[in-house]
Amino acid sequence: MSTTLPPVPNRILAEQALSRAAGAPLLGGNKVDLLIDAEQHFEAWLAAIRGAQHRVLLENYIIRDDHVGRAFRDALAERARCGVQVAVIVDWLGCLGQSGSAFWRPVREAGGEVRVFNPPQLGQALGWMSRDHRKQLVVDGCLGFLSGICISAKWLGHPSRNIPPWRDTGVALRGPAVLELEAAFADSWIAAGGAHPIYAPAPAGMEAGSVALRVIATQPATAGMYRLDQLIAAMARRSLWLTDAYFVGVAPYVQALSAAARDGVDVRLLVPGTSDIPLVASMSRAGYRPLLKAGIRVFEWNGSMLHAKTAVADAQWARVGSSNLNLASWLNNREIDVAIEDAGFAAQLAEQYEKDLENATEIVLAPRRYRRGERVRSSEARPQPPRHAGGSSGRAAAGALRIANTMGAALTDRRILGDTETGALLSVTLLLAALAVVAMLWPAVIAWPLAAIAAWFAINTGIRAWRWRRRHLRRLQDMHDEHR
Repeated sequence: MSTTLPPVPNRILAEQALSRAAGAPLLGGNKVDLLIDAEQHFEAWLAAIRGAQHRVLLENYIIRDDHVGRAFRDALAERARCGVQVAVIVDWLGCLGQSGSAFWRPVREAGGEVRVFNPPQLGQALGWMSRDHRKQLVVDGCLGFLSGICISAKWLGHPSRNIPPWRDTGVALRGPAVLELEAAFADSWIAAGGAHPIYAPAPAGMEAGSVALRVIATQPATAGMYRLDQLIAAMARRSLWLTDAYFVGVAPYVQALSAAARDGVDVRLLVPGTSDIPLVASMSRAGYRPLLKAGIRVFEWNGSMLHAKTAVADAQWARVGSSNLNLASWLNNREIDVAIEDAGFAAQLAEQYEKDLENATEIVLAPRRYRRGERVRSSEARPQPPRHAGGSSGRAAAGALRIANTMGAALTDRRILGDTETGALLSVTLLLAALAVVAMLWPAVIAWPLAAIAAWFAINTGIRAWRWRRRHLRRLQDMHDEHR
């Protein structure tokens, strides 16, 4: 006899789906404060460190040897000298050329511990590709921060050179979520070669507010944030506003956003106008056209650098953290984000988003027009110049068109999408042509690097095979000893 399960309310189904997708439970009783840009962050972080009584846990992708980095290092060393447990994790690649062992000597001499995540190791030829991209700070088990901000003066801009601060977003947390941040730190600490940390018991009465949220601490190949981003794109009913520093749209996520936009959802994407990684910016722009065709609104930030990673959906749900909308963050790195289900916080983030759009330029497709009875997009069908036009007049016309586009963008905060694909293909063509010329004229220039790469993989593969073989023999020996 079959039994029919009772109907489950939609709210419970949604909560179950979100928890399973993110791999993180919904935690109530939290207090969340929104932090905007580096000055607010650094001030709050340093105050928390200087007031620590028991432990300070700091995990950041980049801590740079400049006046900001030294302020943090000195504050950590001072707390360690006072008997506070100080533990720091920095990423090897992120800090390469930014800070080294000598920079951390004062902290270690004071009794603090500093670990470097995932330096290159023999036996792991591609292991260095997995990075710790998290930016979090936990103090005394009761106050936590997570953000997109690294500890570097670069985020403050350069007022004397008229360079504004980088635009970035983070949160300060109190409540049960802080223990999740500590657990995420402990996992990274062990992965970085540290012993299992021993923390003091959680303080009594952890509830600090009424905000419900999830702490999503992703690791390589877990894809919790990717699944959650896909699910939110599917669940959004009215609006989905995204901010991302290094957006590289993969087909499944672009399709999810496009489906939402075609279903009437107000989908917006805010990305940098100028980036500290130009190659990623070019890849991002190459993907604008399918977004715009689907009705997604794309904006480019007009400031020095937009580094925030946020989302706000239906004025009810919000995400802040370190994850970018690309495969490196979704599948390869350690990231940490918080997904907040609270109308008050979502309204704050939505208000900040609208404020950010005041300093952004919208990218649009050219208006439709008719030609020979056929409707075309002028951004896609570029008319050929008249045969009699001379070179100088053609260049003058092109220059005038560029000036008109620039003036139009300045006056309307909109810019017509140009030819983004051709530039990327041309760059690849020139690179391959240059490699071909070098290979033909100076083959050793190509051969030696290839030989070095082959040798690196051969050594690492051989070491790995030897380790596996040794483990296998050890297991056989153990089995043999058990049966004696």
